[in-house]
Amino acid sequence: MAKRAFTLIEVLVVIAIIGILVALLLPALKRMKETGRSAVCLNNLHQIGIALQLYVQDNQNRIPHMYDKSASIGLGTNGSSVDVLLASHLGSLLVLRCPSDAQQIYELTGSSYSWNSALNGQDADHLNFVGLTDKPHQIPVMFDKQKFHIVRGETRAINYLFADGHIKNLLEIQVTK
Repeated sequence: MAKRAFTLIEVLVVIAIIGILVALLLPALKRMKETGRSAVCLNNLHQIGIALQLYVQDNQNRIPHMYDKSASIGLGTNGSSVDVLLASHLGSLLVLRCPSDAQQIYELTGSSYSWNSALNGQDADHLNFVGLTDKPHQIPVMFDKQKFHIVRGETRAINYLFADGHIKNLLEIQVTK
């Protein structure tokens, strides 16, 4: 009785099919991995929102005066940054680091998130941002400094924390009256 074995062509066909399947799955796996990172990033923004609420309660209902540090020089030019001003209200400064921050913006500036400095010093109950006085759900407070989540698509590239406390993953803020 003759032994049956795979021919070289059959083995190469199977390897090619496996290669094609892997090539099809890798982008989906990459998006899924980024979805997990984005969820952590959204949770970080939620925790920052809670820290901001604590700060406001401790400071006569006033929004803090904060500015972003420049990534090029690592210093803010106008005053305290989020990593300094909210340090005592955050459980850990690592909350200010988005896991998708591959360019190490956190390490350079102390935060992967930008602060909306147009809100500095305002009464938390009467915010005014480009005329949106009665729409806190449309007023961005903090957001990703870059399109960290672009792998998920243009419409989900940036995470935002809004004045009413909700968080959202968007490309850009679209103001509607």
